[in-house]
Amino acid sequence: MGKSFEQYQKRKLVSSYFSVVLSIALVLFLLGILGLLVLNTKKMADHFKEQITISVFLKESAKEVEIDQLQKSLAMAEYTKTATYVSKEEAAEKHTEEIGENFIEFLGYNPLKNSIDVNLNADFVSPEKIEEIAAEITAKGYVEEVSYDQPLVGLLNDNVKKISLWILIASGIFTFIAVLLINSSIRLSIYSKRFIIKTMQMVGATKTFIRKPFIWTNVKLGMLGSVVALLALGGVLYYVNENFPDLGLFDDASILIILFVGVFVLGLLISLLSTYFATQRFLNLRTDELYY
Repeated sequence: MGKSFEQYQKRKLVSSYFSVVLSIALVLFLLGILGLLVLNTKKMADHFKEQITISVFLKESAKEVEIDQLQKSLAMAEYTKTATYVSKEEAAEKHTEEIGENFIEFLGYNPLKNSIDVNLNADFVSPEKIEEIAAEITAKGYVEEVSYDQPLVGLLNDNVKKISLWILIASGIFTFIAVLLINSSIRLSIYSKRFIIKTMQMVGATKTFIRKPFIWTNVKLGMLGSVVALLALGGVLYYVNENFPDLGLFDDASILIILFVGVFVLGLLISLLSTYFATQRFLNLRTDELYY
Protein backbone atom coordinates (compact mmCIF):
# COMPACT_ATOMS: atom_id res chain seq x y z
CA MET A 1 0.00 0.00 0.00
CA GLY A 2 2.77 2.38 1.02
CA LYS A 3 4.78 1.55 -2.10
CA SER A 4 1.75 2.16 -4.31
CA PHE A 5 1.16 5.55 -2.69
CA GLU A 6 4.84 6.44 -3.14
CA GLN A 7 4.68 5.58 -6.86
CA TYR A 8 1.52 7.66 -7.18
CA GLN A 9 3.24 10.63 -5.53
CA LYS A 10 6.26 10.19 -7.80
CA ARG A 11 4.08 10.12 -10.95
CA LYS A 12 2.23 13.19 -9.73
CA LEU A 13 5.53 15.00 -9.15
CA VAL A 14 6.85 14.06 -12.61
CA SER A 15 3.57 15.19 -14.18
CA SER A 16 3.80 18.50 -12.33
CA TYR A 17 7.40 19.05 -13.49
CA PHE A 18 6.49 18.08 -17.06
CA SER A 19 3.65 20.61 -17.20
CA VAL A 20 5.96 23.37 -15.90
CA VAL A 21 8.69 22.54 -18.45
CA LEU A 22 6.15 22.31 -21.28
CA SER A 23 4.50 25.63 -20.43
CA ILE A 24 7.87 27.37 -20.14
CA ALA A 25 9.07 25.85 -23.43
CA LEU A 26 5.91 26.79 -25.38
CA VAL A 27 5.82 30.35 -24.08
CA LEU A 28 9.55 30.92 -24.66
CA PHE A 29 9.31 29.39 -28.15
CA LEU A 30 6.53 31.79 -29.17
CA LEU A 31 8.41 34.64 -27.51
CA GLY A 32 11.53 33.66 -29.47
CA ILE A 33 9.59 33.73 -32.76
CA LEU A 34 8.30 37.19 -31.90
CA GLY A 35 11.82 38.28 -30.90
CA LEU A 36 13.09 37.03 -34.26
CA LEU A 37 10.50 39.20 -36.01
CA VAL A 38 11.48 42.23 -33.93
CA LEU A 39 15.21 41.79 -34.59
CA ASN A 40 14.66 41.14 -38.31
CA THR A 41 11.97 43.77 -38.95
CA LYS A 42 14.47 46.23 -40.43
CA LYS A 43 16.22 43.51 -42.38
CA MET A 44 12.96 42.34 -43.96
CA ALA A 45 11.86 45.92 -44.63
CA ASP A 46 15.23 46.67 -46.27
CA HIS A 47 14.85 43.55 -48.44
CA PHE A 48 11.54 44.82 -49.86
CA LYS A 49 12.82 48.40 -50.25
CA GLU A 50 15.80 47.24 -52.29
CA GLN A 51 13.47 45.56 -54.79
CA ILE A 52 12.20 48.96 -55.98
CA THR A 53 13.79 49.92 -59.30
CA ILE A 54 14.52 53.36 -60.71
CA SER A 55 14.71 53.30 -64.52
CA VAL A 56 16.97 55.92 -66.11
CA PHE A 57 15.91 56.27 -69.78
CA LEU A 58 18.56 57.60 -72.13
CA LYS A 59 18.15 59.76 -75.23
CA GLU A 60 18.83 58.24 -78.66
CA SER A 61 21.64 60.79 -79.05
CA ALA A 62 23.46 59.53 -75.93
CA LYS A 63 26.97 58.36 -76.79
CA GLU A 64 28.31 55.01 -75.69
CA VAL A 65 31.05 56.64 -73.61
CA GLU A 66 28.45 58.79 -71.81
CA ILE A 67 26.29 55.76 -71.07
CA ASP A 68 29.30 53.86 -69.76
CA GLN A 69 30.37 56.77 -67.53
CA LEU A 70 26.84 57.18 -66.17
CA GLN A 71 26.53 53.49 -65.34
CA LYS A 72 29.89 53.48 -63.55
CA SER A 73 29.10 56.68 -61.61
CA LEU A 74 25.70 55.28 -60.57
CA ALA A 75 27.25 51.95 -59.55
CA MET A 76 29.77 53.78 -57.34
CA ALA A 77 27.24 56.15 -55.77
CA GLU A 78 26.55 55.65 -52.04
CA TYR A 79 22.82 55.31 -52.65
CA THR A 80 23.16 52.48 -55.22
CA LYS A 81 22.91 48.76 -54.56
CA THR A 82 23.04 47.70 -58.23
CA ALA A 83 23.08 49.56 -61.57
CA THR A 84 22.38 47.48 -64.68
CA TYR A 85 22.41 48.69 -68.28
CA VAL A 86 19.47 47.43 -70.35
CA SER A 87 19.59 48.02 -74.11
CA LYS A 88 16.32 48.63 -75.94
CA GLU A 89 16.76 45.28 -77.71
CA GLU A 90 16.98 43.47 -74.35
CA ALA A 91 14.01 45.43 -73.07
CA ALA A 92 12.02 44.46 -76.18
CA GLU A 93 12.83 40.75 -75.70
CA LYS A 94 11.75 40.89 -72.05
CA HIS A 95 8.55 42.74 -72.92
CA THR A 96 7.75 40.21 -75.65
CA GLU A 97 8.15 37.35 -73.16
CA GLU A 98 5.83 39.09 -70.68
CA ILE A 99 2.99 39.87 -73.11
CA GLY A 100 3.43 36.73 -75.21
CA GLU A 101 3.64 38.43 -78.62
CA ASN A 102 6.20 40.35 -80.68
CA PHE A 103 5.02 43.96 -80.61
CA ILE A 104 7.94 45.11 -82.82
CA GLU A 105 6.53 43.14 -85.77
CA PHE A 106 3.16 44.78 -85.18
CA LEU A 107 4.54 48.34 -84.87
CA GLY A 108 7.36 47.97 -87.36
CA TYR A 109 9.92 49.55 -85.03
CA ASN A 110 11.19 49.37 -81.44
CA PRO A 111 9.70 52.25 -79.37
CA LEU A 112 11.66 51.37 -76.24
CA LYS A 113 14.80 53.21 -75.12
CA ASN A 114 18.14 52.23 -73.70
CA SER A 115 18.05 52.46 -69.92
CA ILE A 116 19.91 51.84 -66.69
CA ASP A 117 17.98 50.06 -63.94
CA VAL A 118 19.07 51.23 -60.49
CA ASN A 119 18.21 49.49 -57.23
CA LEU A 120 18.83 51.74 -54.25
CA ASN A 121 20.20 50.90 -50.82
CA ALA A 122 17.32 50.67 -48.35
CA ASP A 123 18.34 53.80 -46.40
CA PHE A 124 17.73 55.93 -49.51
CA VAL A 125 14.30 54.52 -50.37
CA SER A 126 12.02 57.37 -49.33
CA PRO A 127 9.99 59.79 -51.49
CA GLU A 128 12.20 62.77 -50.59
CA LYS A 129 15.58 61.09 -51.19
CA ILE A 130 14.49 59.39 -54.42
CA GLU A 131 13.18 62.73 -55.69
CA GLU A 132 16.60 64.31 -55.04
CA ILE A 133 18.41 61.43 -56.76
CA ALA A 134 16.03 61.58 -59.76
CA ALA A 135 16.54 65.35 -60.10
CA GLU A 136 20.34 64.91 -59.98
CA ILE A 137 20.31 62.25 -62.71
CA THR A 138 17.76 64.08 -64.89
CA ALA A 139 20.03 67.14 -64.94
CA LYS A 140 22.42 65.27 -67.26
CA GLY A 141 21.80 66.28 -70.88
CA TYR A 142 21.72 62.77 -72.34
CA VAL A 143 19.11 61.50 -69.81
CA GLU A 144 15.57 61.74 -71.13
CA GLU A 145 13.60 60.60 -68.10
CA VAL A 146 13.90 58.99 -64.66
CA SER A 147 10.94 56.75 -63.86
CA TYR A 148 9.90 54.93 -60.68
CA ASP A 149 6.72 53.88 -58.91
CA GLN A 150 6.23 56.91 -56.65
CA PRO A 151 2.96 55.76 -54.97
CA LEU A 152 4.55 52.38 -54.16
CA VAL A 153 7.53 54.04 -52.45
CA GLY A 154 5.26 56.14 -50.23
CA LEU A 155 3.01 53.17 -49.44
CA LEU A 156 5.96 50.93 -48.61
CA ASN A 157 7.47 53.43 -46.18
CA ASP A 158 4.14 54.04 -44.43
CA ASN A 159 3.45 50.32 -44.08
CA VAL A 160 6.95 49.59 -42.74
CA LYS A 161 6.46 52.22 -40.00
CA LYS A 162 3.04 50.84 -39.08
CA ILE A 163 4.20 47.21 -39.03
CA SER A 164 7.27 48.08 -36.92
CA LEU A 165 5.09 49.91 -34.38
CA TRP A 166 2.56 47.08 -34.10
CA ILE A 167 5.30 44.46 -33.77
CA LEU A 168 6.81 46.42 -30.86
CA ILE A 169 3.39 46.75 -29.19
CA ALA A 170 2.66 43.05 -29.71
CA SER A 171 6.10 42.18 -28.29
CA GLY A 172 5.42 44.15 -25.12
CA ILE A 173 1.97 42.60 -24.63
CA PHE A 174 3.16 39.07 -25.38
CA THR A 175 6.16 39.40 -23.04
CA PHE A 176 3.78 40.42 -20.24
CA ILE A 177 1.49 37.45 -21.02
CA ALA A 178 4.50 35.11 -21.14
CA VAL A 179 5.59 36.20 -17.67
CA LEU A 180 2.06 35.68 -16.33
CA LEU A 181 1.73 32.18 -17.85
CA ILE A 182 5.09 30.92 -16.60
CA ASN A 183 4.45 32.52 -13.22
CA SER A 184 1.04 30.79 -12.99
CA SER A 185 2.51 27.37 -13.85
CA ILE A 186 5.20 27.69 -11.17
CA ARG A 187 2.75 29.03 -8.58
CA LEU A 188 0.42 26.06 -9.17
CA SER A 189 3.37 23.70 -8.76
CA ILE A 190 4.33 25.30 -5.45
CA TYR A 191 0.69 25.56 -4.33
CA SER A 192 0.51 21.76 -4.19
CA LYS A 193 3.40 21.83 -1.66
CA ARG A 194 2.06 24.65 0.53
CA PHE A 195 1.48 22.31 3.50
CA ILE A 196 5.07 21.04 3.29
CA ILE A 197 6.31 24.64 3.28
CA LYS A 198 4.24 25.53 6.35
CA THR A 199 5.26 22.31 8.16
CA MET A 200 8.95 23.09 7.59
CA GLN A 201 8.38 26.61 8.86
CA MET A 202 6.60 25.38 11.99
CA VAL A 203 9.52 23.10 12.95
CA GLY A 204 11.91 26.04 12.82
CA ALA A 205 13.29 26.10 9.27
CA THR A 206 14.26 29.58 8.06
CA LYS A 207 12.62 31.16 5.01
CA THR A 208 15.90 31.04 3.09
CA PHE A 209 16.36 27.34 3.87
CA ILE A 210 12.79 26.58 2.72
CA ARG A 211 13.01 28.67 -0.45
CA LYS A 212 16.37 27.32 -1.62
CA PRO A 213 15.31 23.84 -2.88
CA PHE A 214 12.18 25.24 -4.56
CA ILE A 215 14.18 27.94 -6.34
CA TRP A 216 16.89 25.51 -7.44
CA THR A 217 14.33 22.96 -8.71
CA ASN A 218 12.35 25.50 -10.72
CA VAL A 219 15.47 27.17 -12.10
CA LYS A 220 16.53 23.75 -13.43
CA LEU A 221 13.04 23.32 -14.92
CA GLY A 222 13.37 26.80 -16.43
CA MET A 223 16.73 25.82 -17.96
CA LEU A 224 15.23 22.64 -19.39
CA GLY A 225 12.22 24.52 -20.79
CA SER A 226 14.56 27.13 -22.33
CA VAL A 227 16.66 24.41 -24.01
CA VAL A 228 13.54 22.75 -25.45
CA ALA A 229 12.29 26.13 -26.72
CA LEU A 230 15.67 26.92 -28.31
CA LEU A 231 15.83 23.53 -30.04
CA ALA A 232 12.34 24.10 -31.49
CA LEU A 233 13.28 27.66 -32.47
CA GLY A 234 16.45 26.42 -34.16
CA GLY A 235 14.41 23.88 -36.14
CA VAL A 236 12.01 26.58 -37.33
CA LEU A 237 14.90 28.85 -38.32
CA TYR A 238 16.55 26.05 -40.30
CA TYR A 239 13.29 25.24 -42.10
CA VAL A 240 12.58 28.89 -42.99
CA ASN A 241 16.16 29.45 -44.15
CA GLU A 242 16.03 26.35 -46.38
CA ASN A 243 12.77 27.44 -48.01
CA PHE A 244 13.38 31.22 -48.07
CA PRO A 245 17.16 31.69 -48.44
CA ASP A 246 16.70 35.30 -49.64
CA LEU A 247 15.83 36.33 -46.08
CA GLY A 248 19.40 35.43 -45.01
CA LEU A 249 18.43 34.52 -41.44
CA PHE A 250 21.89 33.04 -40.74
CA ASP A 251 23.83 35.88 -42.35
CA ASP A 252 24.14 37.85 -39.09
CA ALA A 253 25.19 35.44 -36.35
CA SER A 254 25.19 38.19 -33.69
CA ILE A 255 21.39 38.61 -34.01
CA LEU A 256 20.82 34.88 -33.47
CA ILE A 257 23.23 34.81 -30.50
CA ILE A 258 21.41 37.75 -28.89
CA LEU A 259 18.06 36.05 -29.50
CA PHE A 260 19.08 32.64 -28.12
CA VAL A 261 20.88 34.07 -25.07
CA GLY A 262 17.93 36.41 -24.43
CA VAL A 263 15.40 33.55 -24.51
CA PHE A 264 17.56 31.38 -22.23
CA VAL A 265 18.20 34.15 -19.69
CA LEU A 266 14.53 35.19 -19.74
CA GLY A 267 13.48 31.62 -18.92
CA LEU A 268 15.87 31.52 -15.95
CA LEU A 269 14.90 34.96 -14.62
CA ILE A 270 11.15 34.33 -14.82
CA SER A 271 11.55 30.94 -13.13
CA LEU A 272 13.75 32.40 -10.39
CA LEU A 273 11.56 35.41 -9.61
CA SER A 274 8.26 33.50 -9.89
CA THR A 275 9.50 30.81 -7.49
CA TYR A 276 10.82 33.38 -5.01
CA PHE A 277 7.57 35.35 -4.82
CA ALA A 278 5.36 32.22 -4.85
CA THR A 279 7.21 30.62 -1.92
CA GLN A 280 7.30 33.97 -0.12
CA ARG A 281 3.52 34.22 -0.42
CA PHE A 282 2.93 30.82 1.20
CA LEU A 283 5.56 31.50 3.85
CA ASN A 284 3.67 34.63 4.88
CA LEU A 285 0.25 32.91 5.07
CA ARG A 286 -1.28 31.86 8.37
CA THR A 287 -1.98 28.14 8.79
CA ASP A 288 -5.75 28.57 8.50
CA GLU A 289 -5.33 30.52 5.23
CA LEU A 290 -3.70 27.53 3.48
CA TYR A 291 -7.13 25.99 2.93
CA TYR A 292 -8.43 28.90 0.80
